[in-house]
Amino acid sequence: MHTISPRSAGQSVARFKAGLAGAAITTLLLAGASAHATDLVTNGGFESNTGNGQVGVTTSVTDWTVADIGNGTYTFLYASGTGDTTGANGQYGNVPLWGPNNGSANGLPASSPAGGYYMAEDSDFQVGPIQQTINGLTVGDSYTLGFYWAAAQQWNFFGPNTSGFQVSLGSQTFSTGLDSISSQGFSGWQYQTFTYTPTSSSELLSFLAYGSPQVPPFALLDGVSLTATPEPETLPLLLTGLVAGAGLLKSRKWLRRPQRSL
Repeated sequence: MHTISPRSAGQSVARFKAGLAGAAITTLLLAGASAHATDLVTNGGFESNTGNGQVGVTTSVTDWTVADIGNGTYTFLYASGTGDTTGANGQYGNVPLWGPNNGSANGLPASSPAGGYYMAEDSDFQVGPIQQTINGLTVGDSYTLGFYWAAAQQWNFFGPNTSGFQVSLGSQTFSTGLDSISSQGFSGWQYQTFTYTPTSSSELLSFLAYGSPQVPPFALLDGVSLTATPEPETLPLLLTGLVAGAGLLKSRKWLRRPQRSL
């Protein structure tokens, strides 16, 4: 029968306490990092809406608006699988996009990598930004905006074209650059990030499509998020907590091992 000496028992308790403290530190740091990474965009996947259609004309998207230039902004919402099938109804009729289901082997998938609904904004006709007011910003902090986007073309129109987004948070604007596609083409979805430093606790986030020519090109958008950028000085603290937390696992393993008496 194996016994544990008083000295060994004392060592095991000390190790256990050290490991437990390390685990607690790790938990607190991870919780802090999670809170720091809270997404400030609401309905960033456009899943809360009233269905396929022209935004602001035949449908609406919760927490998002389009800046109407006077005769309707040519921005559409598509459910997964409807872009190149049933399309979306607007002020001038039904608007599908070129894709495998209506004659173009361009690789347009049913939905974006974010899944579900996505937006499609004409890049050269009745252009107006997709907008949401972001609250809870800290002036002077850095925030990372992430989103999926792509270039596409309206069905039954022909000719090469370009599309992209100008993306603003308050007075700061960045551009994705233009993606060029062939007639009836599709660029493929890509993930883009920009870093902003707000000057107010509440600022307007907007996506404005741009491109040419009127054949017509469309810029697609989905999976929008805005999170505070982690402070570089917090990373060593997190690493320290993780190392200390590993001590808990080691201590528990050590306790399970039979100890020989002295």
